[in-house]
Amino acid sequence: MKKTFLLLLLGLLMPLLGTAKVEHLLPMPQSVTTLQGEIFFRLGRAVCLDDPTDTWLLRHFFEQHGGIREQGGPRVKVALDPTLGTFDYALPGFPDEGYSLIVTKNAISIRAVTQMGVIRATQTLMQLAEGWGTGQERIEAVRITDFPAFKLRGWMHDVGRSYISVEELKREIDLLARFKINVFHWHLTENQAWRFEVKAFPQLTADTSMTRLPGKYYTQAECSEIETYAAQRGVTVIPEIDMPGHSAAFRHAMGFDMQTDEGVAVLKKVLAEVIATFPRAPYIHLGGDEVRIHYPQFLPTLAAVVRNAGKHVVTWNRLVNIEVSPEFADMTQMWATSGKKISGLPNIDCRYVYTNHMDVFADLVGIFRSNIYYEQRGNPDVAGTIVCTWNDRQLPAEADIISQNNLYAYMLVTAWRAWRGGGLQYIEDGGTMLPESGPEYDEFCEWEQRFLFHKAHSLAGEPVPYVKQTNVHWRITDAFPNGGDAARILPPDTLGPQQQYTLDGQTYTTRTATGAGIYLRHTWAAPRLPRVMIPTFFNNSEAQTTAYAWTYVWSPSEQTLGAQVEFYNYGRSERDLPPQAGQWDRYGSRIWVNGQPLAPPAWDNAGLTEVSSETLLQNENFPARNPLPVTLRAGWNTVFIKLPFNPDGGQRLKKWMFTFVLTDLDGRNAAEGIRYSSAIKP
Repeated sequence: MKKTFLLLLLGLLMPLLGTAKVEHLLPMPQSVTTLQGEIFFRLGRAVCLDDPTDTWLLRHFFEQHGGIREQGGPRVKVALDPTLGTFDYALPGFPDEGYSLIVTKNAISIRAVTQMGVIRATQTLMQLAEGWGTGQERIEAVRITDFPAFKLRGWMHDVGRSYISVEELKREIDLLARFKINVFHWHLTENQAWRFEVKAFPQLTADTSMTRLPGKYYTQAECSEIETYAAQRGVTVIPEIDMPGHSAAFRHAMGFDMQTDEGVAVLKKVLAEVIATFPRAPYIHLGGDEVRIHYPQFLPTLAAVVRNAGKHVVTWNRLVNIEVSPEFADMTQMWATSGKKISGLPNIDCRYVYTNHMDVFADLVGIFRSNIYYEQRGNPDVAGTIVCTWNDRQLPAEADIISQNNLYAYMLVTAWRAWRGGGLQYIEDGGTMLPESGPEYDEFCEWEQRFLFHKAHSLAGEPVPYVKQTNVHWRITDAFPNGGDAARILPPDTLGPQQQYTLDGQTYTTRTATGAGIYLRHTWAAPRLPRVMIPTFFNNSEAQTTAYAWTYVWSPSEQTLGAQVEFYNYGRSERDLPPQAGQWDRYGSRIWVNGQPLAPPAWDNAGLTEVSSETLLQNENFPARNPLPVTLRAGWNTVFIKLPFNPDGGQRLKKWMFTFVLTDLDGRNAAEGIRYSSAIKP
């Protein structure tokens, strides 16, 4: 009898393990109070839904969790309340998203300024219902008042270069919308291919007009389907037809350039079809960047087509030879350091959020710490941010686009920062180093804990390379001159870890750092600048030097774990030469575990002496390969890394960095039960 009772109790408790609570909400609401006592609204029973807004997502949620009844039973009531008083600012096409949510034992109340606020409240309910076992679904009793600090929170896919299937786009929309991401910027045309069906000009999507993934494009029916799917989840689609730049596919198909009378006539018809295909889109993106505009009134002429249809125009900012102007732009998308805010227009900050240049760990810290273009909250001049994924280099599969660009971690860190607001400084001042203590460290730990919960639940089927890094601690030396010899024996090679070293009468000290990925010199940096673009561990790094890093790892027993190791993150827009066989990178980096060298993997592209954009980026980045097996002994273990900075000319962006973290053998999760120490001796 006693055994039967214990088994029954265990059966009841098992579904509750790993279940969602307020402490897992991401982004964290602006104001949240858990009601006293173990009070839950139990799902799995039909509710009486009183929703004058007829919000599809709310109805769909309760249909999936017990059904809807006409009367009686637990009640879910929705009311629009324009006096709610949550923070908001004017941004054409983007309604107020503020809401309040009260959950008690037998009732749920949602008040919102607009229907969009009802969608956001529903997405909070969806998160609170996550992770419960079948028949055990419930929602913690809470009182929430919530709103976004920035009204535009989005992600961009460059499908012109690398086609992404409709099924994958829907999956991303569904998952990212849960975290209140609200814009999908769809970059539909590129030099490599034109992916939007134009019925007036079928040659644009002909196989012969594409140099990458020929035959892959989106029909207008599929585009409309995506837009409807996104709208149901509170996501706005901004389609982009890039003009006049990045238009080699157009020239291949049409036989003439965009900047001709014939080209402009074609683009007017193209835009008419785009506008008809995306009836919900408040904005049409015309691109405009990276090419000299010489055709008279090119952008104003085409902007007029969009505006005459009652829509707004977005262009990139900066443009090559003309200034962004209200004459042809209603919103600008700032890219690169030369993209500056245009007063009087809403501006989207994309200046340092190109995932194709980013690593898995350190850059994510940088984006988390940064505010959005120097602002704590949005305003009519700063609309928000869009995280952009460009794939100049071809990747083997669409799953690689997601994993190698660390899409979900970057989007959920953006969801947090853009919804919550804040950030003590812009990334140009704050850089990518994770503070080792204090409020910024604590906030990042909180984000990480919440993200890892969702990685294990709604994102469990997605390729997510990010693992816990807030417990990884390093000690790193000053940089020693190596005279151009990456293999030069320097004091740490012979003396091992010490507090400081002496070479040629000069003292070299050590400092600590925290995180699985550390930039010594960033992707966007140059030596000896008065102000570096992105601060890192070394802000004035010089070539022909060598630094050393080490950590001690305590293991409760002898065990074999996985190691995610990387010394040069290969940008998805770069044509850097791969490592040579038997080498970790082209700088000469090395790593030892307990004094034994850790050999690099066999590089799929080893031996290549020339790389083009069409050369498949294989296993150069660690998300594209299995972790290396590393055997730890019981007690303390030493991980020692030699880091020469000796660029050999095979790199355009001369980054200097390293990544190391211990995981389970499949690399999905950080290793448990171990400790990292940056002590001189543990």
